[in-house]
Amino acid sequence: MARIIVVGGAGHIGSRVVEKLIAHGHDAVAVSRRTGVDSVTGEGLAEALAGAEVVIDLTQSPSFAPADLLAFFTASSANIAAAAKAAGVGHLVVFTVVGTDRPQDIAYFTAKAAQEQAVRESGVPYSIVHSTQLFEFIASIVFTSTDGDVVRVSDALIQPLALDEAASAIARTAAGRPLNADVELAGPEVFGLDDLIRRTFAAQRDQRSVVTDPAAPYFGGHLEERTLLPVEGAQLGDTRLDEWLPSTERAA
Repeated sequence: MARIIVVGGAGHIGSRVVEKLIAHGHDAVAVSRRTGVDSVTGEGLAEALAGAEVVIDLTQSPSFAPADLLAFFTASSANIAAAAKAAGVGHLVVFTVVGTDRPQDIAYFTAKAAQEQAVRESGVPYSIVHSTQLFEFIASIVFTSTDGDVVRVSDALIQPLALDEAASAIARTAAGRPLNADVELAGPEVFGLDDLIRRTFAAQRDQRSVVTDPAAPYFGGHLEERTLLPVEGAQLGDTRLDEWLPSTERAA
């Protein structure tokens, strides 16, 4: 079985990916700033990646300010790719979001696109895994869209995926041969973003109002109707909204 280093492996997704890889017999190790590895400065990367056959990049910026996002992912991805190449890593896997390759003005997507480009140009065999928004991050959408007791969101379409299914797909991709291409993941159902929030609130008996506003920003950017939807042929998860909701708490 492979030795797999998961950079950013202490987070919600990373820890789940590590668990799944270990359960399937891989030598999976999570590294992060907590373990002395800083992907932005490059500190500890060479030592952490020594002997690795596969590296998974699940890093996340601590700041979501546009300039900070771009600076983080540009530096982090370049350092990880360079260290992976120097270590002779045979497969670099990066987790990103659906929509980065489409016209949009969302700062997070722009930064992730820069991360993806660094991987493609690194010379390391790679797989880029794009996911639609995760159910578990509905709360973040609500938080950034709330003013008092009103949540203002657009009616753009969204096809959310369960975090556990995303983690399984990442682990499966890492255990396979490099694609040297992109793959997309999505949930089994499509909703209007406004309808998704209303249904979540109804299940949680949340009394806040949801206002549909086509011009409402999504993490600071504008959404077209299909910005957040996967391309045809995406890998689909099985978990539906009504199956996921009973396991959740209030959205935000």
